Amino acid sequence: MDRHELRRRFATLTTAHLADACIRARVPVRCAPAHLRSVAPGSRLAGRVCPARHVGSVDVFLEAFEGAAPGDVLVVDNGGRLDEACVGDLVVLEAQAAGLDGIVIWGLHRDTADIRAIGLPVFSLGAIPTGPLRLDARPHDALGSAGVGDLTVSGEDVVLGDDDGVLFVPATRAADLLTLAETIRDTERHQAERIREGVSLRAQLRFDTYLARRRQEPSLSFRDHLRAVGGAVEE
Repeated sequence: MDRHELRRRFATLTTAHLADACIRARVPVRCAPAHLRSVAPGSRLAGRVCPARHVGSVDVFLEAFEGAAPGDVLVVDNGGRLDEACVGDLVVLEAQAAGLDGIVIWGLHRDTADIRAIGLPVFSLGAIPTGPLRLDARPHDALGSAGVGDLTVSGEDVVLGDDDGVLFVPATRAADLLTLAETIRDTERHQAERIREGVSLRAQLRFDTYLARRRQEPSLSFRDHLRAVGGAVEE
């Protein structure tokens, strides 16, 4: 999917919409751990994953930028370490100059005030003043993939981030998932408006019917019922 189209369509969605779309499409939901958050509240990013595995030096990031395309998102694997920052303001500035859409760090950052002033979306596990005090051997595939929690992501993935966190989806499924997410968004907006007008969500979703059917069919799930009545609340 074209990067401009990706950003345009995600601008009216949330990662929650996309996560629900994954569930409905039976695509594995791949969320970064919940404690990976944006440095500046309100930050949003969407782009192809540009992976880099950090071993103590920023040269891996500079090399990643050499092969990155405008709109990509640098995804840094620092093993989730909490004893060092691996990205600071200069790397963020260079990423911005290279045309990247943001940075996701499975690790820590520093220079928080400067990063917020730069304005490029950055998501990380938090901040610490010290940079790396080590220089480990660099793996041969340092630019091939990145770990984020229990996930492994690569250039075959798209990453999306907002105030709810970070989500990864296969690039080949992004267009279909966005379309499904838009349907879920519209359904939820309509339901919210009807609640404001005085029609409860229980009434909209025919919850009394669900309870009655469940007494007759104990195996009936609420999600099955939602699909039958065209509602949205879980996925």
